[in-house]
Amino acid sequence: MSRGSALLSAEKWLCVWLSKITPVPPFGMKALIIEDEKAAVRNLMALLGEVDPDIEVIDVLDSITDSVEWFQSHPMPELIFLDIHLADGSAFEIFGHVDISCPVIFTTAYDEYALKAFKVNSVDYLLKPIDADDIRKALDKLSRLQSTAVEKEAIDYSAVMQALKRVEGYKTHFLIPMKGDKLLPVSVDMILFFYIADGNVKAVMTDGKEYLFTQTLDELADSLDPALFFRINRQYLISRKAVQDIDLWFNGRLAINLIVPTLERILVSKARVPDFKTWFTS
Repeated sequence: MSRGSALLSAEKWLCVWLSKITPVPPFGMKALIIEDEKAAVRNLMALLGEVDPDIEVIDVLDSITDSVEWFQSHPMPELIFLDIHLADGSAFEIFGHVDISCPVIFTTAYDEYALKAFKVNSVDYLLKPIDADDIRKALDKLSRLQSTAVEKEAIDYSAVMQALKRVEGYKTHFLIPMKGDKLLPVSVDMILFFYIADGNVKAVMTDGKEYLFTQTLDELADSLDPALFFRINRQYLISRKAVQDIDLWFNGRLAINLIVPTLERILVSKARVPDFKTWFTS
């Protein structure tokens, strides 16, 4: 996967406007496909024909440039199927030039974890390879949203882009400064957890050794895959393999016992417990 392109600053991002009184069903909509893979286009059109032949695909575009030009000379479609990676960059760049005012269903090869941000705000996303059931569920979801919502708030695509950018650039290795003008290469898989002691950030390795890190714990949390590391509290950033067992603690908290003993008890606040459980079991 290539490195993500830099975030574009834009005051307005996609707004999904939904019917106030009479819901407009997704079936029979005029849809636009923005996708640069011909095979993916053929598959999507075939699936749309299978799920609902009344959906009219009014055009197919394969680049940011063509899409921006298209929107400047055509009325807004009723639905857009949008691939994230296009031939000339990230599809989110389109929203920096065009005020999209219709529902968007994303199609992408990104894994589900990378797309948690979409699940909150967008109509839906379809993870490639797409099948008829994916299309059907996405259109059903759109219909339900139109039936119950008055107006969707603007999506914070800057946050989404930042998330995707981080996914593409998560650290897999570190170079740790050592004595004697040497650098020690360390794989992320070798790290059990990070913690703060006396204002310094240290990493504990699978062999029990500890190394000083120049980055802050916040910087490490941003640069590491959150599927692998979890910020337990202000002092600890841990991996699953670091956990030996867990004690139920007072007031709905959890006490985490690591395979390498620590001087202090590591507690997960009651508010963070659901997130921790979801992370650990995912």
